[in-house]
Amino acid sequence: MFKLAHNGNVLLDVSKHPPPSATFVIEAIEMSKFCDCKIDYDAINAFFKDKSTEPVLVVATKHNAKLEVVISDDKMMATGELTVAQGGDLLSLDDAKKQLVKAGIVRGYKQAYLEQLLQKQFTAKAGEVVQGILAQGRLPSDGLATKLVTKVRTLKDHLKTPKLKEDGSVDMRDFGKMASVEPGAVLIRQQPATPGKEGFTVLGDILPAKPGDNKQLVAGEGTEISKLNPLELVSTISGVPIEITNGMRVDDIFTIPDVNVKSGHIDFEGSVIVTRNIDPGMKVTAKGDITIFGTVESGELTAGGNITVKQGVIGHQKSDDKSLSCKLICEGDIHVSHSQYCYIEAANIFIERQTSHCIMKARHALKVGQPDLPKGKIFGGEILDATTLIAGEIGNESGAKMVINLARSGADITAETDECFKELAKTEQQLDSLQPALEKADLLKDPEKKNELISKIGATQLHLCQQAEHYERQLSSLENNLHELLTKANLVVNTVLHSGVEIHIFDKALKTTRNYPPCTIKLMNNKVEVEFKTS
Repeated sequence: MFKLAHNGNVLLDVSKHPPPSATFVIEAIEMSKFCDCKIDYDAINAFFKDKSTEPVLVVATKHNAKLEVVISDDKMMATGELTVAQGGDLLSLDDAKKQLVKAGIVRGYKQAYLEQLLQKQFTAKAGEVVQGILAQGRLPSDGLATKLVTKVRTLKDHLKTPKLKEDGSVDMRDFGKMASVEPGAVLIRQQPATPGKEGFTVLGDILPAKPGDNKQLVAGEGTEISKLNPLELVSTISGVPIEITNGMRVDDIFTIPDVNVKSGHIDFEGSVIVTRNIDPGMKVTAKGDITIFGTVESGELTAGGNITVKQGVIGHQKSDDKSLSCKLICEGDIHVSHSQYCYIEAANIFIERQTSHCIMKARHALKVGQPDLPKGKIFGGEILDATTLIAGEIGNESGAKMVINLARSGADITAETDECFKELAKTEQQLDSLQPALEKADLLKDPEKKNELISKIGATQLHLCQQAEHYERQLSSLENNLHELLTKANLVVNTVLHSGVEIHIFDKALKTTRNYPPCTIKLMNNKVEVEFKTS
């Protein structure tokens, strides 16, 4: 009844025995060996509707299976859309691979993906479109940063672990035996940064990985990079290990119970540990760290490293010049429990509970309260400078005056910028003045003198040009430094900001005339703005 033509069409001869209806023809095809072919319903229905006189009717078409490869926009995935054969041939594995090559797939291909898709030909209906992943790209894996693994117990670790008493309580003045090392002890072992693993797209494009940040191991005083293993930092002397940025130093330690009239002032090249207290009027100076397990009362501490006072620092206002009797100044960080009537200056200042009537200056951060969410109190006194100030309560209910200065060092940057502009203008003026001299030299008739003078002027021009470039680079650096400082400058209040607090950020000011709930205060749109916390 039906005949397959060379072009894949299924034909029905209607010249001798016209079929009674379209339904009859369709049902006949579905019961024939051409049942999987694509039936042309439109052609069949049109034949009966238009009462065509054509002797042959195309009722169906044979189609081989075909595969279309679709590549995602980001080129990270190739998906196959397989149209199942309709009376035609199944798609072979080799032919399917040719389609992948034609589509440009070169990486991330797995034959198992393709085989799984081709297997669906045996279960899906004729003409059905089935899909499956054919290839997947790989995102780059960034490298790991250098890791510095501490191999010894440091002074900082020691101060975190007070001695446990028999009754289960802790003695906040007894921290047990001091951590110490001998020459040759491994202090830090460096795990180098890794380069990462590059990624790729299915089309073979390379996606570079970001290498991990590389840190150089820093050998502080009393240490050296091991001659046997350049990834290890070892001690060269006996002493107490103290952490520094990306490294460690080992200090000689001077330990004394109390600093009083009997002991006299302390001035030591290494680090000093006072197991009890500093009496009024006494001074301790150390090239390294100063650690006080007790209190400091009207004393003066000066350190090249950090200062840690486990209890409080307490002073008073002198009657003669109104200065404060207690001073703590160091190059590193200061950690105290609480402070009153003290002058405190450091890179960072950390106060556990509260500070009152103190004058403080931090090059970076000043935090009052516990590290996770500082909620300590600040009232009275003045903050001379800091970049970030975080506390719970600032000021007091009486509205007593308090002054806070943030990003005050910006004035120094501005002054340096002005001076740099002056030097640049002076240099450019000198350059301009050389042009007439050069023109005058060019008029000389003596070739030897002419060349000599032009050479000297040229050397001066080169020097001045290099000088001008130096000032321009310096101006750019200063501009960036000021921008970064002002961006970071902010005051964070976690509980309440009282009235009567005068806040200066760089050259702008805000004075509170009421109480504020938790908020952040920073410089925005060239003025001091308050942002209230929503959670």
